[in-house]
Amino acid sequence: MLPRKESFGQYSLFLQREVTFDVYLPANTKDTPHLLLMNDGQDLDQLGFPSMLEHLQDTSHPSLWVVAVHAGAQRMQEYGTARHVDYQGRGCKAALYTRFIMRELLPFLESRYHRPFPDKTFAGFSMGGLSALDIVWNNPQAFHKAGVFSGSLWWRSSNGNPPQRIMHRQVREGRFHPDLRFYFEAGTQDEESDRNVNGVVDAVDDTEDLVQLLEEKGYEKGKHIKYELVQGGKHDMATWAGVMPGFLEWVVNS
Repeated sequence: MLPRKESFGQYSLFLQREVTFDVYLPANTKDTPHLLLMNDGQDLDQLGFPSMLEHLQDTSHPSLWVVAVHAGAQRMQEYGTARHVDYQGRGCKAALYTRFIMRELLPFLESRYHRPFPDKTFAGFSMGGLSALDIVWNNPQAFHKAGVFSGSLWWRSSNGNPPQRIMHRQVREGRFHPDLRFYFEAGTQDEESDRNVNGVVDAVDDTEDLVQLLEEKGYEKGKHIKYELVQGGKHDMATWAGVMPGFLEWVVNS
């Protein structure tokens, strides 16, 4: 049975706009709930997401609640890193988007469904993946896991060589939180750019550099980090759909 979906339009005082989001409710609502927030929620139907949730429920019966937050017209301003805009001034509303998530959306969900969500994951694609990772990294008291699909980890404060990548700096300067878990996906054909001419596209370099920084911080592959390098993978829905079932299993089992 496909999961039941409820759709909402909530006015955000922080963003000064109505935010649309869909909630996919699990068939089993009695077990300890897992909550997965997804950026760019308007695209989930293109992934065949409801069928993936149906299969997940049929095989392992987790209580996985999914909230698909639709992007707004100012996606490039609301997604990004809350504490730092990029070198072109983009991401200037990322802090407001974080406040919407933390102070408006999460309290609404707990009130609407009369339950706490102790295990929370935030995930997204491209810019949405950067946004999700930034929110999880800076709010470890609220979130447990981050999912980053072809994340825009090139996001940088200057355009020099080497680039000053903002998410990498945050990890380098941040603290180790042993309860955090990270899922990364990158495709070998995510893009064509290869700024350091090493035969590896920048999307893969940026992802693997961040994984290395997390390892230096104390996070371990297999325990805290799962990294999927998709050979021939592109920056598209078909690639992300291919790894999504494994990601959902990771969310409920890690």
